[in-house]
Amino acid sequence: MCVSASLSDASRIQYVSDSTLRIVFTSCEPSIIMTYDTVQYLHTIWTLRKVRSEEKSAVLKYSEQMTPQYFGTSFGSHIRNISKGDSPASSPFQNYSSLHSQNRTVSSPGLHSRSHSPSISNMAVLSRSHSPTIGMPSFSGVQRFNMSYHTPSPKRLNASHSPNSTLNDSFLGPETEPIVPQLCIDHLWTETVTSHREKTSQATKVFITTDFCEQKYLCFLVESHHQLRCVKLIESNDLSQLIFVSVTTISAKDAAPVESIDAMLVLEMNGSLVLYTGVTRVGKVFIPGFPAPSLNMSNLMPRPSTPIKGISTPTRMISKQMGHLEEVVMPSPVTELRSSSRLNETSLIEECTFQPVGTYIHSLRDSVHNRVTLEMTTGAMLRISIPDIASSELVKKCLLAIKYILPKDVAMKILIKWYNIYNAPGGPSSQSEWNLFVTCLMTLMGYNTDKLSWTRNIDFEGSLSPVIAAKKARPSDMGSDEDWQYLITSDYHQQLGMHTMICSLYLDSIEAFQSKEDLSSQFKFDISAPLFSHIPAVFYVLHLVYEELKLDNLMRDNTRSLVVLLIQLARDLQLHEYIDFYWRDYPSLTKACTQTSHMNQPVYFSVEPPSVFQWLCCCLKGESFLPFPYLPVICERTKLIILSFALYILGDYSAVSSEPSKYLLKISAGFTLRDLESVPIGVALPIRDAIYHCRTQPSSGWSEDVCMLIGRQDLIKQAHEVTIAKGKSVSSDLPPANETEDEDDGMNDMNQEVISLIWCKDLRVQEVRRLLQSSHPVRVNVVQLPEVSDHEYIEEKENKLLQLCQRTMALPVGRGMFTLFSYHPVPTEPLPIPKLNLTGRASPRNTTVDLNSGNIDIPPNMANWSSFHNGVAAGLKIAPASQIDSAWIAYNKPKNAELANEYAGFLMALGLSEHLTKLATLNIHDYLTKGNEMTSIGLLLGVSAAKLGTMDMSITRLLSIHIPALLPPTSTELDVPHNVQVASVVGLGLVYQGTGHRHNAEVLLAEIGRPPGPEMEYCTDRESYSLAAGLALGMVCLGHGSNLIGMSDLNVPEQLYQYMVGGHRRSQTGINREKHKSPSYQIKEGDTINTDVTCPGATLALALIYLKTNNRSIAEWLRAPDTLFLLDFIKPEFLLLRTFARCLIMWDEIVPDSEWVNSNVPQIIRENSVSFHTEEIRTSEDLNMETLAQAHVYIIAGACMALGFRFAGSANEKAFSCLHKFVKEFMHCLTSSTTGHYNLQTCLSVILLSLSMVMAGTGDLTVLQFCRFLHKKTGGEMNYGFHMAHHMSLGLLFLGGGRYTLSTSNSAIAALLCALYPHFPAHSTDNRYHLQALRHLYVLAAEPRLLVPVDVDTNTPCYALLEITYKETQWYKETTVERMAPTLLPELHLLKQVRVKGPRYWELTIDVSNGTSHLQVILSKDGILYVKLRAGQLSYKDDPRGWQSLLAQTISHRNPEVRSFKPEAISAFTSDPALLLFAEYFCKNTSLLYYSPSILYECVTQETPGNSANIYSHRPGMFIEQTSFCTISTFDFWQIKLVFEFCNSKILENRLRQTTGKGLLINSEFLPVIKCAIDNTLDQCIFNSLVSLPSCRPYLSLLFIPSVTNYSCHSSPPFHPVCTLFFTSLPNSHYSLLFIPSI
Repeated sequence: MCVSASLSDASRIQYVSDSTLRIVFTSCEPSIIMTYDTVQYLHTIWTLRKVRSEEKSAVLKYSEQMTPQYFGTSFGSHIRNISKGDSPASSPFQNYSSLHSQNRTVSSPGLHSRSHSPSISNMAVLSRSHSPTIGMPSFSGVQRFNMSYHTPSPKRLNASHSPNSTLNDSFLGPETEPIVPQLCIDHLWTETVTSHREKTSQATKVFITTDFCEQKYLCFLVESHHQLRCVKLIESNDLSQLIFVSVTTISAKDAAPVESIDAMLVLEMNGSLVLYTGVTRVGKVFIPGFPAPSLNMSNLMPRPSTPIKGISTPTRMISKQMGHLEEVVMPSPVTELRSSSRLNETSLIEECTFQPVGTYIHSLRDSVHNRVTLEMTTGAMLRISIPDIASSELVKKCLLAIKYILPKDVAMKILIKWYNIYNAPGGPSSQSEWNLFVTCLMTLMGYNTDKLSWTRNIDFEGSLSPVIAAKKARPSDMGSDEDWQYLITSDYHQQLGMHTMICSLYLDSIEAFQSKEDLSSQFKFDISAPLFSHIPAVFYVLHLVYEELKLDNLMRDNTRSLVVLLIQLARDLQLHEYIDFYWRDYPSLTKACTQTSHMNQPVYFSVEPPSVFQWLCCCLKGESFLPFPYLPVICERTKLIILSFALYILGDYSAVSSEPSKYLLKISAGFTLRDLESVPIGVALPIRDAIYHCRTQPSSGWSEDVCMLIGRQDLIKQAHEVTIAKGKSVSSDLPPANETEDEDDGMNDMNQEVISLIWCKDLRVQEVRRLLQSSHPVRVNVVQLPEVSDHEYIEEKENKLLQLCQRTMALPVGRGMFTLFSYHPVPTEPLPIPKLNLTGRASPRNTTVDLNSGNIDIPPNMANWSSFHNGVAAGLKIAPASQIDSAWIAYNKPKNAELANEYAGFLMALGLSEHLTKLATLNIHDYLTKGNEMTSIGLLLGVSAAKLGTMDMSITRLLSIHIPALLPPTSTELDVPHNVQVASVVGLGLVYQGTGHRHNAEVLLAEIGRPPGPEMEYCTDRESYSLAAGLALGMVCLGHGSNLIGMSDLNVPEQLYQYMVGGHRRSQTGINREKHKSPSYQIKEGDTINTDVTCPGATLALALIYLKTNNRSIAEWLRAPDTLFLLDFIKPEFLLLRTFARCLIMWDEIVPDSEWVNSNVPQIIRENSVSFHTEEIRTSEDLNMETLAQAHVYIIAGACMALGFRFAGSANEKAFSCLHKFVKEFMHCLTSSTTGHYNLQTCLSVILLSLSMVMAGTGDLTVLQFCRFLHKKTGGEMNYGFHMAHHMSLGLLFLGGGRYTLSTSNSAIAALLCALYPHFPAHSTDNRYHLQALRHLYVLAAEPRLLVPVDVDTNTPCYALLEITYKETQWYKETTVERMAPTLLPELHLLKQVRVKGPRYWELTIDVSNGTSHLQVILSKDGILYVKLRAGQLSYKDDPRGWQSLLAQTISHRNPEVRSFKPEAISAFTSDPALLLFAEYFCKNTSLLYYSPSILYECVTQETPGNSANIYSHRPGMFIEQTSFCTISTFDFWQIKLVFEFCNSKILENRLRQTTGKGLLINSEFLPVIKCAIDNTLDQCIFNSLVSLPSCRPYLSLLFIPSVTNYSCHSSPPFHPVCTLFFTSLPNSHYSLLFIPSI
């Protein structure tokens, strides 16, 4: 929308809906758009930004007064007003624009291209994406908006496919609400109005380019006028707005930017390709083998075999004649073609053909980096690349420095001159590029390079261009004096004259002869040269580049080339301090420049040359120093080094020492570990020292840059990796015979690598797979007695098989727990569901036994629910991180109707893993209308679990259709199956879990006591419905306790208590009171509440509402009665629920011991000493001992169940011991007690489930033995429900293959209560008391807590020692325990920190005290914690006892074995290639054996393997022994000096005083060794140098300098004063070696 800022239109608001405006260009950086007015034929540039809040409110307030028909009329006129010269301040372009129009258009894919022309109304569509810019790389979002928002049919979409077409005006109505503005456009620039305008003046190509001096231009090509208009844009000082300065017009047919070299390629009208930088012409482009446009030829043109052909251009030549650089331009195409005509004739004449030259190149396209495609008129395409401004890094740095210091106009001329010279046809090779640059630069400064001796002898490689300079004919084959002069002034002669052999033979050096005429003529400067007045500035920035190069080992060789130029300039500027500075760096260059000075010293030069090494030394010593000069972008490494020293050495000690990461955070943005390898060792030592001290105990919250800098690849990979590679499908421990059988058991996708680490000493996992598999026939062992006929024998076998099938049908629930979230499906393959095999094999003939023979009666639909559980188990294998969609879910729908139950379970499993949210609504509707009862149950529970606690309205409507209580009284009665109603009620509780929703709570409260209706309505399986309503009510009000806001009138606790103990039924209220007026004709309950139906649901509802509230008054309601009279009124199983509910409310009073369990037993039972394991119940006239015995066992079971919930997933030893004791007692009572087998079996199953809850995911062997023992029991009263309970215990014990365990959160307890309800089905179709589908809600309580260390180098799981710290609680103080990972962690809210403990792996601390989000992310990604093995250590799997890793500890510096240590032994405890190669090439040399093993030992034991190469490469003694002193640089001496200064700095002294300090990065005993070697080598070097000087020979007979090789490192030879003076003067003394002979 637009708001007018003019006085006359102060209150005018309109939508931007002018169809005469077209967007022709968009840009993200800067955020601008360009539009074209099709009426005024003008281009306008706007800035695009987000709308401010005050602008948005102003627009919305005023838009209420306007009608949409008014909005589209005046925006174009406003634009046309501004084009006529109105001031932008009073124009509507400072407007509030939502960029939404009422005339919406359907966008085309071309809308998002860099150059397009849709209507301005398309901008409204774009703003719906809430993006700050329009130029987005994808148009799918726009299409989605158009199709979903205002496209009623495909016909309408097709009708408005044009970018400028709009939808019908019928969409505009007065009732249309204004669209909230999101984006705003502000006017920046409009091109001036010309007298001659054409309708076809719209820009066809728009781009932003930059010139050599980084000045930006917005260029748009008006193809109809053959003009390229370049608008110069400048950013304001505060970078808040763009200013468009001027417009330059270039005649052009086409143009394309060349971003990599800050230029653009222009196709002129005559067909020539011209290179421009900004609006400055650089020169014409020559393409080898390509004809000039003005040349009329008919030879052949290469026809590429592919549409695009790559050619690199131009071929470069160079000329030595550089005296008139201002005339050297890139040759024209005609000249270039003539100069290379021979090449064309030999290579291209046979296959080239030319069209008329003026029309040959049609256009330029596809510009990327420095490559452009030429499109020919014939349709062929040619790909060319434009050369860079330089290839040498040294030349690039120098050019950047010169460009930075010079004025822009001068810098532009210099860069263009250099580009033309460097890229002339037949240019230099990379080796001579520096020589060319020096010659060019000196010439531009005014030097006569032909007369200057050191530039005259520069050898230019490569052929000379005939265009620039023709080759001179050789006058004679005889030599001349110039040849000899060239030879003795060459660099080779200078280096050879200083060789040690020349000095030892006392040979005099030969100096080059120069006449006075030459000396005077070569110093006649050209003061009109472009750079003459800027020589001091150029020299200064080149000196800073020289200092920058010193800090890069890879660029240090270039310093010698640069210093020659600097010495010449320093001498001419009379900068003696600089000359002395360069001489001290390179003594061999003293004779290179002997000219006299002719220029004055500038005033801003400091006396001391800026020296980065000297600055660092002063910083380490604590001396005062001046700020070091810095060039932005060019000297970034200098800046980082200076800042790092200033922060680490001079910064706040407490901030650096306590948290060295603060220091690393400052420098990690510019440094990487690889960059640090190129930094000299003396300079990098503080950074390496900080890394050394930070690497051991990094924080898990550090940034990726810091982790990369300290070399902790484990932390870096932790942020990127997601899951471990899936293990082998079949364990290698299984016998080969079982491999084919186990392929379809549904458990072959477990991660065997992790499982083998968790349980590595036995085959318990294979045993679990054997117990839980249901895809193979069972073994039927029945012995045929002689008196049994064959028919009776067959019936006996089938009866035995029927008993075994009760167990087989109960297995899938436990298997689903075992394989939970262990599989990542392939999107192109269906999910494999294991077969539920209900057949058997009879021995000894292995005959098949089948239940379908008709010999015995089989319950109908016996396998329906078992198939459902089988489908759930298969679906629960799918991991939450799997990539599945609605199509894949529908793809798995079976065509066979017999598998519909399995697919129903599959849908429920997808909901439990939150994948069902991806299922399309249409599919959900289809499943509910056409599916069976099982499908509805699975789908409703699945979508409810996926929307847990969200109050999602769409799911609420879906559930309400299946709950009659939520439908209006007048609604049509739907025939909803009872089990579907139960599932819907529980689903309602899941969707509204913890919300305290009043209406739903009121309805559910009433549904607990829903009376039976007439015509057998609500008469069957009422118990399950009442239980479901109670559980749902408890979930809705979960944990609210007495804080039930807005429900005080419902009297929820009192009503639930009445449902629990009985009494008169209250009258129905609300909308359902009419439904319950008619009583049931079959069930006569009257006005009394049937507690057999309502008690379980009401009891558990109270437990969930007051969960963990410790409300004693409510808990007393649930206490077991202590009189026999009251006990007779309560069913024993209800006592279990009451005891369990009371303990959940009094959560903090649960204690893991048998005394607490027995304290829940009423006093009357304790006083009469009734024991549940007595063989006979004694009789009593006053007491019903059987009632007391049954009450006793159920109360014990209820207390044990509460104990299991309280310590679920904790593996608490006391809780395990307590429950283990009761399990053994109850198992003993199964065969000896007369309490009742069913009662004892029920209580035993409950206690066993509680024990498995405590040990969930641990795979405890003791619990496994109990489960295996009960697995074998199939006869008697061991029904389907007990088998289900036992195998659920087994599944919980190995939950998720050991990766998952249980949580004790409120939501988890509610889910577990639904899944482990202590009333088990009597047979496979029993749903009377509890819906079997709810048994799978344990998934909502499972959470991943397995932490799996993975070696970052090998990417395999491994063992690692963890130190886990618990927070202090009311039961225990802060505690620290050690565990060997992989291990299950405790609940995260109990933890303070988790730390990977040494010594084998690098330490890593995960702080949980301030939040568990980071650890939760790790656990959700398969629990992968990447660890890094220390050098010198082996993994726990390779070295369990640590004997091999102790090899490094047996060697110490005090032990003489460190020198006799064999380098071959290093491979026994490290695999670092750098250390192995160091041992191979350095430690086996006897001359280096003294400290090479010491270096190796130091690097291995101190975790600094990178120091070996650095220390050895900067060993000056070895370097000096191989070369003469006069030919080396002092770089290595500087590094050794910086090392010594750092080791003596105050920060290290303070750190060594601390008891927790780690000491020096370099061992202090190693430093004297290096110093002694330097002293000895220097003495020998000085002696050799003095011997070579004739003036010193008479004094040598008076000096006694003994052989220095006979002194050890702990003693030093007697120094002569000459030697002492020499050493102290190097490198920071101001004495000169020139004074040594005169002493």
